[in-house]
Amino acid sequence: MAWNEPGGGNNKDPWGGRNDQGPPDLDEVVKKMQDKLGGLFGGGRRSGGTGGSASGKGMAGFGLIAGIAFVVWLFSGIYIVDAGTRGVVMRFGAFTEATMPGPHWHIPYPVEQVEIVNVEQRRFVEIGYRSGAGGQAGLTVEREALMLTKDENIVNVQLAVQYQVDDPGKYLFNVRQPDAVLKQVAESAVREVIGKSEMDFVLKEGRAEVVSRVKASMQNVLNQYDSGMLVSDVNLQDAQPPEEVQGAFSDAIKAREDKERLKNEAETYANEVIPKARGRAARQTQEAQAYKESLIAKAEGEASRFTALLKEYKKAPEVTRKRLYLETMESVLTRTNKVLVDSDNANNLMYLPLDQLMKQSTARRSSGTNVSDAFTGTDSDKTVAPKRPARRTTRETR
Repeated sequence: MAWNEPGGGNNKDPWGGRNDQGPPDLDEVVKKMQDKLGGLFGGGRRSGGTGGSASGKGMAGFGLIAGIAFVVWLFSGIYIVDAGTRGVVMRFGAFTEATMPGPHWHIPYPVEQVEIVNVEQRRFVEIGYRSGAGGQAGLTVEREALMLTKDENIVNVQLAVQYQVDDPGKYLFNVRQPDAVLKQVAESAVREVIGKSEMDFVLKEGRAEVVSRVKASMQNVLNQYDSGMLVSDVNLQDAQPPEEVQGAFSDAIKAREDKERLKNEAETYANEVIPKARGRAARQTQEAQAYKESLIAKAEGEASRFTALLKEYKKAPEVTRKRLYLETMESVLTRTNKVLVDSDNANNLMYLPLDQLMKQSTARRSSGTNVSDAFTGTDSDKTVAPKRPARRTTRETR
């Protein structure tokens, strides 16, 4: 009879030979699990008399494993904070403390957690552009770059902000998404500064001041938020008019540069010429003053001399007149080359070639000849003239 026919096989399973008694009881499953655990920790029950000792061994094994697991759990709380970073300890998600570089321990998870924050890393935020290869300005973001100035002009501004984490606890817990917050603060600050400045100021001489104002404004707002971030540097990468009008602005800027260049050249020329002119004027003034003083001194000397002569003249008029006459004749004849002398009792005029006499006198002095021989010259040394009135002297100057 087949096993699956009615009454065949005595209701036995063809594989196990067991009678079909229904599904296993839940209590039996639990009992088997207890037996397996008991065998793991204590070797299982061998008899009714040894049940107490097996249970004690199982508890001892469980305690040993639990102790080892607890020690491992405690050691998992050891962590090391590297240089330039800070460890932020959180207990049940709340900030507890910030630890300095070095080895530390905290209550392991899930009681406490540690997050490492780099406080020396310089982080970057870009306004108006996104960096390309090598950190250079790449794609322009017009939505961020276009800004309105005080004189209602539009400029294209590209700004880079560098910042660091100053307080790790505040950085993680006081603001949500701190990097995004800093970017919004930077964009707001630069728009405020550009909106209070004129276009020429932003494009030319005011770049450094714009950067200084933006940095101060950003730090002020971040301090109000108590964000734990420090703005280390702000760089104005570029500030240009919109592309559609850049040609006209370039021409205007070139004209201003030419104006400044010509102005500088004129100032240089003036600085070179004016000192020279002032020097010449001062020299001429000094020369005029010296000439004036010399004339005054000379006039005063002449006046003093005539005053002294007047005193002498009053004492002896005839002698004084004679002396003055002789001094005058000496002064005049010193510059005369020819002299005609009219003797008292002669009908001829004596011609004295003083220039030749002086030359001969000089030559004879050098040769030792008497100077008086010069007055015994030939007829060429004398000129006969008609008789002149007595006591008359005539001179000819060549």
